[in-house]
Amino acid sequence: MAGIGRALMMVGAAIFLLGLAMFLGLGRLPGDIIVRRGGFTLYLPLASSLLLSIVSSLLLWLWFRR
Repeated sequence: MAGIGRALMMVGAAIFLLGLAMFLGLGRLPGDIIVRRGGFTLYLPLASSLLLSIVSSLLLWLWFRR
């Protein structure tokens, strides 16, 4: 049962951090591409995706290192 509790805590922490990042403006970084043409909008969050990837990789590396 301890494994399930730990997993739920990690999911909750991830949701909290994602909400905090959105509140602080993640998704509007320089490098995020927005194309608006008429009634069409294309949004490519390149910089935000790269930042999230680096941070999550660092956190997972710290979590699983031995």
